[in-house]
Amino acid sequence: MSSHTDATRPLGVGILGAGPVTQAIHLPSLARLGDILTVRHIMDVDPSVAESVAARVGATHSTSVEALLSDPAVEIVAICSPHQFHAEQVIAACHAGKKAVLCEKPFAMNAGEAARISAVSAETGVPIIVGAMHTFDPGWLAAQDNWGALPETTHTIRSSIVLPPNARFEDFATEIITRPAGGTPDYSDPEVIKGALRGGIMGLAIHDLPLIRRFTPDFKDIEVLEARHVRPFGYVISLRTPTRTIELRAAMNNTWKPEWSFEAISDAAALHIDFTPSYVQAGSATATLTRGTTTTVLGPFDHNGYEGEWRELAALATGAKQPPTAQTLIDDLTFALDIADATVASLETQHAVTEGIRA
Repeated sequence: MSSHTDATRPLGVGILGAGPVTQAIHLPSLARLGDILTVRHIMDVDPSVAESVAARVGATHSTSVEALLSDPAVEIVAICSPHQFHAEQVIAACHAGKKAVLCEKPFAMNAGEAARISAVSAETGVPIIVGAMHTFDPGWLAAQDNWGALPETTHTIRSSIVLPPNARFEDFATEIITRPAGGTPDYSDPEVIKGALRGGIMGLAIHDLPLIRRFTPDFKDIEVLEARHVRPFGYVISLRTPTRTIELRAAMNNTWKPEWSFEAISDAAALHIDFTPSYVQAGSATATLTRGTTTTVLGPFDHNGYEGEWRELAALATGAKQPPTAQTLIDDLTFALDIADATVASLETQHAVTEGIRA
């Protein structure tokens, strides 16, 4: 095959896990990038899901990771499986000699797994990116090009998320084939509350934590001031480092109007970014930078962060761009884990104090 053909043909994508994120986010994003990427293989442990999702895009289907990784048509692997499998599947994809790997967040369950992934990526030369889609959003990237010294001078950072349940968005985007059944949590059980808060941080807040960390040079020294669970799914968490105040808020309820915003404020300037909801292919974030009486609005641009991360993968796979350092991915993960651990520990302290008062 000539190099000209290689340069112009789309790269083959294999997806491990064909759940709602694959169906409602990745496949619609990839459908708009057919000139550079094409889905070749869909794997899911449920054979009927694998077959029906693959049929939508004319791809091969299988129920085993090995079958997908040994498929020569697959050059880029996206790992969209349950998070406990992420580390071993990222490592296997690197060893299989693929050109690039996208792993949904979190890419590891602990710092030890993250270090192993980093070592394997370095050893094999296979670039890895983590699906924190906001870091690939053109609105965020435009803000980054224009914010000047704001990351060094910020004192207050906020992430605020108000969303309807994912299912409503998924149904807008596509017809979801299977969806896990939900239960009714026992909110009187402290372990349920701790699990819900940890899940909120590692499942939802984690999308914005790489952005927050960019504005938090002393992120390794973080303290939880307040942590509350918001029913049915959400949180209010106040954090501080020696130089920063951080507010994390989320509510997932039957709201009619989704809002997802990020703010960074210094004495002289402020950044406000409005992100579009994940499951709606609604273009990019819009960033507003204010300095004194001057306001600059950046965006919206023509694609969102999910499409942005696929563009990035294609560029990494062809060598057109360099991947993020492994340390960046490890720091993003440990920042999220540290916040989750500190939040759970603060709840345990609150519970012990409450029980002590009752006694």
